Amino acid sequence: MRITPEKIYSQLRYALSLWKHSAEKPLECFLPVSVPQWWVYDIWLAEVAMFTGIVEEVGHVARIEQHGEDRRLTITASNTPKQLNPGDSVAVSGICLTAVNIAAGSFCADLAPETWARTSFSRMHEGALVNLELPMKANGRFGGHIVQGHVDGVGKLIGLERIAESGNWWLQIELPRDVEKYTVYKGSLCIEGISLTVARLDGTSCIVAIIPHTVEKTNLKSLQAGDPVNLEADLIAKYVEKMMATERPESSLTVEELVGQGF
Repeated sequence: MRITPEKIYSQLRYALSLWKHSAEKPLECFLPVSVPQWWVYDIWLAEVAMFTGIVEEVGHVARIEQHGEDRRLTITASNTPKQLNPGDSVAVSGICLTAVNIAAGSFCADLAPETWARTSFSRMHEGALVNLELPMKANGRFGGHIVQGHVDGVGKLIGLERIAESGNWWLQIELPRDVEKYTVYKGSLCIEGISLTVARLDGTSCIVAIIPHTVEKTNLKSLQAGDPVNLEADLIAKYVEKMMATERPESSLTVEELVGQGF
């Protein structure tokens, strides 16, 4: 019997929840027999440099050098450079970049014109704060959700407002359509490299609850209303969309309908 698209999302979600809590067994050990193995390895290869959206340090942009259309950032930080080797991947505000020219207390990263134009780096300036995360180790703890460092779209910060009689905050983001279609209530969304949980959706408006620790330990405190922010949708939703395309003769169910049903 062929697998219907309606079952794919729940099967993969359940398998990943088990895998997240196991440091010894590979992902395919938790998948039901009915799920083709190539799906597992397709996901696995996409996550060779995988992040989890748990910001490890906030760095400062010390210098922006432009050579033609290309740019090089020099980022200063206390701990991240100590753990980097030339060519290593590092997430900078949600963008997977390659570290070069590593020195005590700093590293550089080269940006193609596409990266500059299609991410929140378009607002970058010397002195700006950036969120830093190193790839998760194979035996590391899975603290957030699967993040690749591939920006799906740029949202607009509407506001970061303190919740009355609370130390927490409401973060409101305007989502582009390419990200909104993958975003669900209580689902995961990566904003500026931070793994966050959606508290409310109203059309393309997304609201997230932010605790004081997150405000203090990320670049959110430095952002202003109207600033662009990097967004990466949940990877699982993208795979569901791809799988459903191959299963379309079996079902007319769409990603939008799955989202509407709370998946």
